[in-house]
Order: sequence, then C-alpha cells, then structure tokens
Amino acid sequence: MKSWTGSAGICINEQMEVLMVKSFDSKQWAIPSGGIEEGETPQECCVREVKEETGYDVKIIEQLMVKETVIQGIQVKTYYFRVDKIGLSSGINDPDNLIAEAEWKSISDLKILKHAYPEDLKLLLEQLDNSQNQIDTNTR
Repeated sequence: MKSWTGSAGICINEQMEVLMVKSFDSKQWAIPSGGIEEGETPQECCVREVKEETGYDVKIIEQLMVKETVIQGIQVKTYYFRVDKIGLSSGINDPDNLIAEAEWKSISDLKILKHAYPEDLKLLLEQLDNSQNQIDTNTR
C-alpha cells in the first residue's frame, strides 16, 4: 500500500480564531498541512507548510497527536502541531498552487463550515477551549 506522511499546524490568534485554508477546487476548509519532504522533520514540515499556505511564520508550541488513516487506498500519517504565529502574513506562496484562500475562522464559523477533514473539528474546538482557559487563567 502506498503511504504518505505529513504535518498540520493549528494556529489560534488573539481573537480565538483558527487559521484555515481552502483549495481552488473546493468549498471545504482545513488547517494548513502538507507532505514531509526528504530530510525534513515533522516540525520543519509544519512550519514550512503553514508559511507556504498562509504566509505566516510560526513556531511550534507542542505536538498534539498523530492521525493515522487510510484515504483512497493510501496509508496516511499526519503529525498535528499547535503553532503560534510570528508577525504578519506575507501572503500565500504555495508552490503547489492549491491554496485559494487563507482566513481566520471563529468558533461559530468552524461549526458551520464545510470541513475537508470533519474529524478534525473536535480537536480544533478542544484547542480553542484550551486557549480560552489559558487566557482566563492569565487575566484572573
């Protein structure tokens, strides 16, 4: 069976919005992600893919999980990282020319959006909840 290994970055801003991307041929949104290149660590892949697809430089906060699944007969393994953005976006610069839009999505947006990976929604909402709790803790 063919296999593919990649990384995905969950980035949440100060307004409790998640950075999401959408492809040209799709109405579905997903977090920025892509395949690990030769010689790359999952962390390096995550930072590169988020930069290419959204224009944001990010730093890894923590590894959240590894999702293993089979999609159309391909064994897929994706490393999920929590990332923080550094500075402003320099614009989408996707060498694969797949990404049409990158936008910040609120919790209410996330609940009604079409998701490319619906199973990720629970993780996104958990991360938003964690972020909100950290803010609440820091402002008490």
